[in-house]
Amino acid sequence: MVKKIFPIAIVIFIGIFAVLDLANFGIPPTHDGEYHVMRFQQFYKVISGGNLYPRWAPDFNNGFGIPLFNYVYPWPNYVASIFHASGLGFIDSFKLNMAAATLFGAIFMYLWAKKYWGEWGAVVSSVFYTFSPYHFLDIYVRGSVGEVWSLGLAPALFWSYYSYYESNRKIFLVLSSIFLALLILAHNILALIFFSFFILYSSYLILNSKEKKALILNTFIICLTGLGLSSPFWLPALLETQYVIGLQTSQPLQHFPVLYKLIYSSWGYGFSGTNESDQMSFQIGIANLIAVAGSMIVLYVSKKKRTLLFFNSLFLITVFFITPFSVLLWKNIPGIAYIQFPWRLLSLVILIASFLAGSLVQDSLFKKREKAWMIITAILIIISIGFSIRYAKAPFYHKRADQHYLTRANFTDGTNSPGNAFNTKWLLGIPDKKKEKIEVVEGSGNIKISEIKSISYSFTVDSKVDSKILINTAYFPGWTAEVNGESVPVENHKGRILLKIPKGAKNIRVFLDNTPIQKLSYTYFLISVLLLVLIHAKTTAIIKK
Repeated sequence: MVKKIFPIAIVIFIGIFAVLDLANFGIPPTHDGEYHVMRFQQFYKVISGGNLYPRWAPDFNNGFGIPLFNYVYPWPNYVASIFHASGLGFIDSFKLNMAAATLFGAIFMYLWAKKYWGEWGAVVSSVFYTFSPYHFLDIYVRGSVGEVWSLGLAPALFWSYYSYYESNRKIFLVLSSIFLALLILAHNILALIFFSFFILYSSYLILNSKEKKALILNTFIICLTGLGLSSPFWLPALLETQYVIGLQTSQPLQHFPVLYKLIYSSWGYGFSGTNESDQMSFQIGIANLIAVAGSMIVLYVSKKKRTLLFFNSLFLITVFFITPFSVLLWKNIPGIAYIQFPWRLLSLVILIASFLAGSLVQDSLFKKREKAWMIITAILIIISIGFSIRYAKAPFYHKRADQHYLTRANFTDGTNSPGNAFNTKWLLGIPDKKKEKIEVVEGSGNIKISEIKSISYSFTVDSKVDSKILINTAYFPGWTAEVNGESVPVENHKGRILLKIPKGAKNIRVFLDNTPIQKLSYTYFLISVLLLVLIHAKTTAIIKK
């Protein structure tokens, strides 16, 4: 029993060790961490008010609100909401988010690699993945909690799909759909990268399958339902981009790393494209490069030549796309600019390199030579940790609690993004704060507010003449008004909500409803849930018979 759980115990221990520095009080000085703390707070505020899928951040933009969560990946926000509901602060929820994602990825990299290389090869792959420099860059430099979750969920998707491929059990089809959906919900850009890899990986397995037609059909179902489960996020984010500004703020051609920096570069905390001495590192990792080189040698003696050739080829192709030599492809491939930074492909590079590291101790190479593969495993683990352990920490921690961010105007009053991103296109910049949320701008009348929530306002107006009521909230499709229970038009007045109210006493409710695109996404979601339930139910019924 001890022998069976020992490999996974090592994986879990090293996974915890990799993020142990996050246990320090306060928040590390990352690029995105402070943004996420405030986003978690706004997301939790809306979800605790009864809205299961928040789209609006009500307090940003000087209280006018922005449709932030209509465009920003929601999965880390849900995880943070669970942590916060259990009593943790938003800063701790941010750090625990990244720790949980890292441990999740370590375990599933082990499970996936075990399918190919055996237990100890899987341990090596998991350690190499967890201790890849870019993994630490996302945690301790960039603070990109969505990307860290993507690095955790990608191996889970590939494990579940390969498990379905080899067993044909429908439970793995269902799990593959769920992991694909979570990957999209975790980070939209990395989802594009890993989904592209998934298509290549599944195509490779289909070509090696004896049941090609069935596998093609079920792979299509996985893609269809995975996209459906995540459609409340990606469908509106894609089709409603014209309503906001500032979503594309970077130029990929300005962010090619210098070639030698992929091999080694000093560990800085600056930004990409700044040419500063403190610029962040883009290194693949010395240990990962050793592993890839070793896997190319192992290819000649391994029984898994096709697998090694496939992954080595993809490694070289992906690295090529990170270098300036691929500039023509970045200029001409439709949609590739959506990735923003060529070095973002390091997420895929470290996944492939770490997977290949396990091939150096695969079962078929050593057979009964237990001492040999134990020694090789230990050496590889030491190499991986030794080259990267200095990156497994933040330079320091801001000794701050949540209130530092929740009470300062520079964190609460903007759009929570550089370049005024996510503000509605009808507002010219961030508007000045208004003392009153609701005011009469034409005519006369007494306003009595009954209730103001994150995405709904209830009030009464008693006027002797026809009046115009201005709601100091950013106009956005979906805002709806009811007067005495009957729907009335909502107008756009310089980027704000305007209502025309006939004379007399009126009960008015203004609330953010779903747009037609959002309603379509929920329909697609429900159809996907129903399809997966039917697949699982049918499988269960067959097993019982």
